[in-house]
Amino acid sequence: MRRAILLLTALLAFGASAALAQGVYPKKIALPNAFAPEGIEIKNKTAYVGSVGTGAIWAGSLRTGEGRLLVEGKPNVTSATGIEYDRGKLWVSGARFGNARVYDARTGNELYAFQFVNPPVGTFINDAVATKKGVYFTDSQRPVLYKVALSGNGRPGAVTTIPLGGDYMHVAGQFNLNGIVATPNGKTLIAVQSFAKKLYTIDPKTGVAKLIDLGGYDLVNGDGLLLHGRTLYVVQNRSNQVAVFELSRDLTKATFLRAITDPGNLDVPTTIDRAGSRLYVVNARFGTTTPTDQAYHIVRLG
Repeated sequence: MRRAILLLTALLAFGASAALAQGVYPKKIALPNAFAPEGIEIKNKTAYVGSVGTGAIWAGSLRTGEGRLLVEGKPNVTSATGIEYDRGKLWVSGARFGNARVYDARTGNELYAFQFVNPPVGTFINDAVATKKGVYFTDSQRPVLYKVALSGNGRPGAVTTIPLGGDYMHVAGQFNLNGIVATPNGKTLIAVQSFAKKLYTIDPKTGVAKLIDLGGYDLVNGDGLLLHGRTLYVVQNRSNQVAVFELSRDLTKATFLRAITDPGNLDVPTTIDRAGSRLYVVNARFGTTTPTDQAYHIVRLG
C-alpha cells in the first residue's frame, strides 16, 4: 500500500509540473483580503496590483499565484490606482491625494514622490502611461494631464501640467479622463472619458484631443485600457466585460470586434494587462457594502 501511495504521489507531482511546463496558469489569483485593488501592471510573469484604499502594492507570480506585499499600505495617507512599469520603476497614481509615487519594482523602496495638486482638493490622479520622454497621468476631476519628464536613462525631471483642448469637453463634478495608453512611438496618447463614454487621441505636446469614432458603440463604464498593435482593449467595469476594438491606421476610428465576458469570475474589473497571449484583469468589486472585509482576485480571461 505504501508503495502505491508513493507512486501516486509521484505521478501527481509529475502531472502538476508538466501542467506548469505546458503553460497552465491559475484562472484566479487571490489578493489579500480587504485589499481593495484598482490598478494592475504586468512585467514578464510578475503582476503588480495597487490598493486604492491604502496605497499598498502587491507583487505576485502569474505562474504560481503566490505573492507578497511589495509596498506596505498607509490608510488615509496613500492610495494607488493606475500603475506603470518603466525601466525597473513602478509609477503609481495617487488618486484623491493629487500625487504620484515611484517605487523600485524589485525592493519596493520609494524613490520619488510628486505632488501635482496642492492642496489635493478636487482631484483624482487616475492612470499613468510611460513613453521615452515622460510619464503622463490623467486627472478624473480636472481637464489636464500631468507629465513628469524622463531623461535618457529614465530619471525623472521637470513636472508639467498640460491643459486639455480640442474635442475634449470636461464635465464638472463627474468622472472624466480615466485609462490612458500610448502608441509605441509615444507621439500619441489614447484616453477614455468615463462619464461621456468617449475615446480620444491626445497630442502629448499640446494636449489637443480628437474624438475617436466608435461607430455607434455605447462605451458605458469605460475604465482601464490596453493597446496591443492596433487592437485596443477597454475595460467596462460595472458592465463586467472588456470591449475589443480595431483602430484605424490614422487612429480616427475604432471598430468594435467583440466583448470579452466571464460570468461568475468578473466582479467590476477596472484595469487590464497582458502576459504573452494571456489577458488579466483585476476585480475591484466597487459597490460592495463592506469593502474592507471582502476577497479580491486577479482573473485570467480565456
